[in-house]
Amino acid sequence: MKNSILKFFGIIAISASFLTSCSSDDNNSPSSTFVVNPLDFKGQINDGEVILNAGTVYKLTGRLQVNTGATLTIPAGTRIEGVGGTASFIAVAQGGKININGTASNPVVMTSGLAVKAPGDWGGLVICGKAPINRETGGASTAQSEVAELTYGGTTAADNSGSIRYLRLEYCGAAFNSEKEFNGLSLFGVGSGTTVEFVQTFHGADDGFEFFGGTVNTSNLVAFGNEDDQFDWTEGWIGTNSNWYGKISFGKGNRGIEADNFELGFANTPLSNPTINNITLVGPGATASSGTYPENDGLKLRRGTRGILNNLLVSGWADAFDVEHDETIAGVGTSLKANNVTFSDVTNKSKGKTTAGGSADVTAVFTETTTTPATGAGNGTAIPAWANGWTIGL
Repeated sequence: MKNSILKFFGIIAISASFLTSCSSDDNNSPSSTFVVNPLDFKGQINDGEVILNAGTVYKLTGRLQVNTGATLTIPAGTRIEGVGGTASFIAVAQGGKININGTASNPVVMTSGLAVKAPGDWGGLVICGKAPINRETGGASTAQSEVAELTYGGTTAADNSGSIRYLRLEYCGAAFNSEKEFNGLSLFGVGSGTTVEFVQTFHGADDGFEFFGGTVNTSNLVAFGNEDDQFDWTEGWIGTNSNWYGKISFGKGNRGIEADNFELGFANTPLSNPTINNITLVGPGATASSGTYPENDGLKLRRGTRGILNNLLVSGWADAFDVEHDETIAGVGTSLKANNVTFSDVTNKSKGKTTAGGSADVTAVFTETTTTPATGAGNGTAIPAWANGWTIGL
């Protein structure tokens, strides 16, 4: 009888230990000292590789940061739910890596954990790399990120912060104040060694995607219903990109693209100068309420930016191209130009304003196709085939 009782309690002890380990250390990461608690997912990953489990829902309750030398790997189908407003976000510091391995049929989803979901319920995904920025002209400077307060920038153009494939970011953009808020995906000085493809930002309170300098290349990005700009770049971003689909919805929004060189140094180098092939930008309609859509610009190009865009469809905007400042206008038609553009439901194809506030002729900023209409991201204003299955809301 005594031996039977001991065996009974031994079984209970083993079972209790097993249940505790499942709830408080839910990873496959023997190389890392980080302990994962899915119900309170936050903290500093300082070493090794943390690998999440696709069958677990992770409640992101605070700041989760991947530091130098550490890696966070997220398999297809994983769901992470932010529940902490501005305190709830994922950040990758310089030298850290994030690998998001979603698939078309089973994307990784980072979303709000609240019962009634709304834009700004949590922060978003912030990645800081060592590629050049232009806060100081010359491209060798570093800075502190607008959110997460992490160092970014440097001289490593090919810096690698990991790989992101088939990711959906929902209800991001928690705001500290009107000047400091999260985007869906914020890329600070991220290098060309980083992979970013098949990513959707959905129903965010600020921008969908924002590039703060760096050299990262992207493909197959979808920005839908974000309440400020769908795509935004600044601080000397140079990247080669393809297949961008942006659409305003949910009754709020400003622009398809907002593009700057640097707001405190319009001529700072390296100049923002991306190449983007195959773009669709769908707005709220050319005559949409100016109160609800204060800008209603397909593309706002200003503060010295450059860039070449090819195969662009611009539909449903009061102003397709809005070009500002002398340094920007100087590149119009040469280093700042959109080729093979198709317009629909647009009031003004272009308007320009000098730094002093005078009007400027910027019609050379685009070449309109007069034969075969631009296909944009692949299917005109409709959902491109490559976005089927893993995106929502379109």
